[in-house]
Amino acid sequence: MHNKHDLTAFFSPSSIAVVGASASPGKISGVILESLMNSFRGAVYPVNPGHSEVMGLKCYPSIEAIGSPIDLAVYALPAGAVPDALFNAGGLSRGAIVVSGGFAETGPVGAALEKALKEAARSTGTRVIGPNCMGIYDTVSGLDTFFIPKERVQRPGRGSLSIISQSGSFAVTAMDELATDGIGVARVVSYGNKADVDEADCLDFLSDDPETKAVAIYVESIEDGRRFIEAASRCSAVKPVMAVKVGKASSGISAARSHTGAIAGRYEIYRAAFKKAGIIELNGYEDFLVACKAFGLTSSAGGRRVMIITDGGGMGVNIADACEQMGLSVPGLPEEVAEELRAVFPPYFGVGNPLDLTGSATDESFALALSRTMSGDWYDMVIVAALWGPPALTDNLPGMLAQKPGFREKPIIVCTPGGAYSRERIRLFHEAGLPAFSTPEAAVRAASVLSKGRGRR
Repeated sequence: MHNKHDLTAFFSPSSIAVVGASASPGKISGVILESLMNSFRGAVYPVNPGHSEVMGLKCYPSIEAIGSPIDLAVYALPAGAVPDALFNAGGLSRGAIVVSGGFAETGPVGAALEKALKEAARSTGTRVIGPNCMGIYDTVSGLDTFFIPKERVQRPGRGSLSIISQSGSFAVTAMDELATDGIGVARVVSYGNKADVDEADCLDFLSDDPETKAVAIYVESIEDGRRFIEAASRCSAVKPVMAVKVGKASSGISAARSHTGAIAGRYEIYRAAFKKAGIIELNGYEDFLVACKAFGLTSSAGGRRVMIITDGGGMGVNIADACEQMGLSVPGLPEEVAEELRAVFPPYFGVGNPLDLTGSATDESFALALSRTMSGDWYDMVIVAALWGPPALTDNLPGMLAQKPGFREKPIIVCTPGGAYSRERIRLFHEAGLPAFSTPEAAVRAASVLSKGRGRR
């Protein structure tokens, strides 16, 4: 029997079989096979008794026929065929990912199949992710079982954020947006109906995973609350863990039930559990995305004191208001810092917090404002609202800010609202390693999330 908590077969596999492999257009097994051939660094074995080769690879009639044990098998078969196939493989694969739907989420017949799948997993000692899931997208091992063509959903590059999600579509959409924004991930796990591996197992693995610096979770329901709190507490003690809980209202609850066969419990219980486990609670998809961008590129703030630097006065005031509303503080500039800045800046710059560099702003004035205000112990993080109207600003700005002159540990959050020109600049900030947002509210939300991750690094 394999160790109940050992998930290495999923996260550092050297060999993988695709059961139900087929090259027919539109078949999910074909998309998976193609992804693996392009990205996976180990051996790939197509398994299908109906073919002798698939996509130029030798195809085997069964897992047994491969002739040696393998780390992982991906099952892309009709639900009714999965339990027997897993049982007949007799533990020759240490782990299995069942992407097929048609299990407990569909009703009594599917629930019986899921029970049979659990029995087969137990009797052969195989760990299972799924069924009814996307599986794993992993930039560390090159594993990608997300069966959606790359031209429809971009894959993020390598990063240090890991995402675990009961819902495949939620994970996929977040991945697509992060990729578009140039933000990387470490490991993304969509576990669907969790017949075996659940969020607690993933959290146990991720808490010891050196590739993962922050974890984001999408939750519909949790069955074993005590085990979840234990695993999440262990993880949040060493890295930020954030979660969004869906299925809060009655309509959401019944939708969640038909979606992954989950019965979403009372929301208050989840809130209390998240709090107890040291998890930062997020509210919905937008919040989830903001938090992923923030923790995907920077680390926790040491507190809630925010410095605001901008070249647009009104934007600064808007951000200050939003900070106060979200429980952050915007302390005034200490007199010694204000004097230093007045000595070097023209008299029409607004020296205070917010600090207004006006339409005469230059890359250098932003860098100088940053180094003078952030080097002491007056602020925990800075929101830089860079509006690209001032003609002296150049594309060197992101790189200059990212050098963090005079301070190291404190996060810089960028807000750059506007149309096409400004949106293209967001990517420059991300390439420089600074999280950037197109609305002041999103930037402040990021600041709020980073302030909640403190003391856990």
